[in-house]
Amino acid sequence: MKNILVTGGAGFIGSAFVRHMVASYPDYNIICFDKLTYAGNIDNLLPVSDEENYRFERGDVADRSAVSRVLREYRIDTVVNFAAESHVDRSILAPDAFIHTDVVGVYILLDEGRKHGIERFCQVSTDEVYGDIEDGLSLEDDRFLPNSPYAASKAGGELMVRAYHATYGMDTVITRGSNTYGPYQYPEKLVPFFTTEAIDDRPLPLYGDGEQIRDWLYVDDHARGVDRILHYGATGEAYNLAGENQRNNIEVTTRILKLLGKPDSLIRHVPDREGHDRRYAMSAEKARALGWRRQFDFETGLEATVRWYQENEWWWRKIKTGEYLDYYKQQYAERLASVE
Repeated sequence: MKNILVTGGAGFIGSAFVRHMVASYPDYNIICFDKLTYAGNIDNLLPVSDEENYRFERGDVADRSAVSRVLREYRIDTVVNFAAESHVDRSILAPDAFIHTDVVGVYILLDEGRKHGIERFCQVSTDEVYGDIEDGLSLEDDRFLPNSPYAASKAGGELMVRAYHATYGMDTVITRGSNTYGPYQYPEKLVPFFTTEAIDDRPLPLYGDGEQIRDWLYVDDHARGVDRILHYGATGEAYNLAGENQRNNIEVTTRILKLLGKPDSLIRHVPDREGHDRRYAMSAEKARALGWRRQFDFETGLEATVRWYQENEWWWRKIKTGEYLDYYKQQYAERLASVE
């Protein structure tokens, strides 16, 4: 590996991976390719903006000419694809954007990558492709049972990766991460959303009974996991990156409030969203066999995350305007009004 294209590298997990790779591999050239949609933020890359082995190119993974150009100009030999529409709530409201990026975009990256002779393609996916799991742990060979347009689009992208490996012999690997949290996460996801709302003493709209269980993975651990699989994963294989920190949403919410010194009375139990999975949980044994270990337990990671949002209001306050407020009203205004 020498010239690595990181698509979606200005997003939450993608930017953590870019920062990690730029710092860890000074002999690699890291080229970040991002459309800078609402959740892509060039500020996420400020810590590496002056580094010699980092470049940024703006573009859409579903734009074949833009993908071809960047592959050619930078002589890309490796692609790591983080580019995705990733918020379940938004996928329910507007599924078409998810198909465009998460399926069509993956196909174009694979097809152009094959034509340009890339040596390895790493697809970053999610535990949500497994769907709701009542008990036990999802394994890499379990069947897909996606229950939201987002999860279905990610499953579709994965199947395209599998097809290009099986049909054309492309060297591919897939990672499936569990619920990821940490600094620089767009404040529509649970941890940054509730943290920033609670800082301003605003009500926290918690879906249903709040007993939905997620497996929480700190973003730097996720980035290191993708690095490990990229370098050592067997071709054609998928690997779960599980935090093995299962918590229900009400527990996470009350913990955030405690860290901020805010009352539990800010919580509002609002009508649940459509098709809301109750539980995700994966085994990380296959990734551990390659030497990956998470470094953050949930308590340490959540405390660091909440503190970061307290100390970096410059980053999130300018986000929570305009389009963000329009989305907030569409998603939560009626739900909150129904319980006030």
